[in-house]
Amino acid sequence: YMPKTGAKICSLADPSQKMSKSAENPNACVLMLDPKDDIIRKFKRAVTDSDTVVRYAEGKDGINNLMTIYRAFTGKSYEEIEKEFDGKGYGDFKLAVGEACADGLRPIQEKFALLLKNKDELEKIMVQGSERKKKKTKKARSEVHRKERFYQVGKK
Repeated sequence: YMPKTGAKICSLADPSQKMSKSAENPNACVLMLDPKDDIIRKFKRAVTDSDTVVRYAEGKDGINNLMTIYRAFTGKSYEEIEKEFDGKGYGDFKLAVGEACADGLRPIQEKFALLLKNKDELEKIMVQGSERKKKKTKKARSEVHRKERFYQVGKK
């Protein structure tokens, strides 16, 4: 499932590039397990234009990117975001985006930490996933074999 909002997130260091965990600049992307302080720091350092008005517009790639991220985490429209930050500068907006992102990732981070503490539960989840994969693979393989037999019979 790929939501329409936030389907493409750009680098925090170079908004003309897609965000990538393999970027040379560690401030270019947010990793799912980054601590809250690191996430906020990365957003505070995010590249934006020299304007100070938070609005979605042509030529404002950095702010457009941050607005898209904020929208993905809050569910707010671009118009609502613009109203929320009317009269405020980029600093306030970057802090809010960082906090929204960190808060949005917190449940994932907590689940990850819990699973690492409970090795038996982690093993159980991996076995279940493996079993599901085997079922899907077996079903697909039998469908391919059925079609091959049908093709060979029809060829004679």
